[in-house]
Amino acid sequence: MQSALDHASSELAADATGHDIHHVMRVFRMARRLARAEAANLEDVELIAALHDVADFKFTGDEHSGSRTARTWLLAQGVDTDRADRLAGDIAGLSFKGAETPTTPLTLEGMCVQDADRLDALGAVGIARCFTYGGHKGRAMHDPSVPVQLHATTKQYLNHRGTSINHFYEKLLLLKERLNTESARDIAEKRHVFMEMYLEQFYAEWESSAQRSTNDGAPQPSLSYPDLAP
Repeated sequence: MQSALDHASSELAADATGHDIHHVMRVFRMARRLARAEAANLEDVELIAALHDVADFKFTGDEHSGSRTARTWLLAQGVDTDRADRLAGDIAGLSFKGAETPTTPLTLEGMCVQDADRLDALGAVGIARCFTYGGHKGRAMHDPSVPVQLHATTKQYLNHRGTSINHFYEKLLLLKERLNTESARDIAEKRHVFMEMYLEQFYAEWESSAQRSTNDGAPQPSLSYPDLAP
């Protein structure tokens, strides 16, 4: 297990996109927590979590680069072929690849890691990672004239520039309803609400206007959703 984490640390040492070893360790810890709650195989969960972002498709453009790299590494460590194939299969299906792309079946262990990975895209850390990755991709922070696009293919998802604010609607706000485990859904609820509150504040500041108030002075939401692309 330590070898897997060391391998990930080495491979991701130069990352400045929000997919660094700190992300891996947050996913690793959360996946262990979910595995215990869901009675999943803890060692398999740990291996999937440790290796899940090495040679990730978002950076290679190859949907199978991460799973292929993981399988090769696992076999080199003496993991038997059936287990290496199973773990690599989970890694292949882990990532979000567009709102309307087909869902890949996962083992319970893969589900725990996928949920942990998606939880790290929610809440305060998720917001920070969204803008970090958007800056890396050269995306505008916000442009009200750019519509949201719910991608039907991985190629569309990879090639789409969009904006960081639109990414909330194209991915982040969709994740709560796409979690596999009850344990993860409980954690996601507050993080999802926090992101909605953040967007309300963002739009209020973007428009340089304060939130409307009721007669009792309580602030009212000013959240407005971008248009979807035709």
